[in-house]
Amino acid sequence: MKSPSIAIVDYGMGNLYSVARALMHAAPHAHVYLASDVAGIKSADRIVFPGQGAMPDCMRNLVQSGLSDAILEAASSKPLLGVCVGEQMLFERSEEGGAACLGIFPGNVKRFQGKRFATTAAANTPAAAIGLENEKLKVPHMGWSRVKQTRHHPVWQGIPDDAYFYFVHSYYVVPADNSLTVGTALYGDVFTCAVARDNIFAVQFHPEKSADHGLRLYRNFVEWRI
Repeated sequence: MKSPSIAIVDYGMGNLYSVARALMHAAPHAHVYLASDVAGIKSADRIVFPGQGAMPDCMRNLVQSGLSDAILEAASSKPLLGVCVGEQMLFERSEEGGAACLGIFPGNVKRFQGKRFATTAAANTPAAAIGLENEKLKVPHMGWSRVKQTRHHPVWQGIPDDAYFYFVHSYYVVPADNSLTVGTALYGDVFTCAVARDNIFAVQFHPEKSADHGLRLYRNFVEWRI
């Protein structure tokens, strides 16, 4: 059986080496490499699309690298995993700098408002009922949070519902199509932290920083048959 080739998109943004190490540990049989040109993306069986930093910078670098069209092409046919800003870039527009994104999924990227919204982590108790409606949230959201799996997906295989994953972000996606959401987390209120459609799975958290559950997610992605 041929070993799968996995290209990690290198457009100058993101913690690429930690992603590569995690993938190689999770799937030692796979050929994992950084792709900074179109040929590297086109020749891969699977694509990992990470991102880190400000959205305007990420989109500028992606376009200037000449890789944006290759990502769009890959997203139409190959298994693709978006990570952190890589998930956000799949949507239409971000509040961060008013940046236009790739527009693969309908919806936008919004910033945490710095205060609790309507509910708390205490079993969705209304924040006003316990005097927390004006409690300030620290932004960015940084640390471990539980992820609720809102529907079955092969990339969740073997990962318990409500498992902890590691987050570092100030922005989150708001899909226009609710069926895209496959995972949510709580930070002041419920927000979408994982989306999927067809050959694409994308997460706001960092699997490479999420211990055994993160490694299992990477392994599931490598083994996912679309």
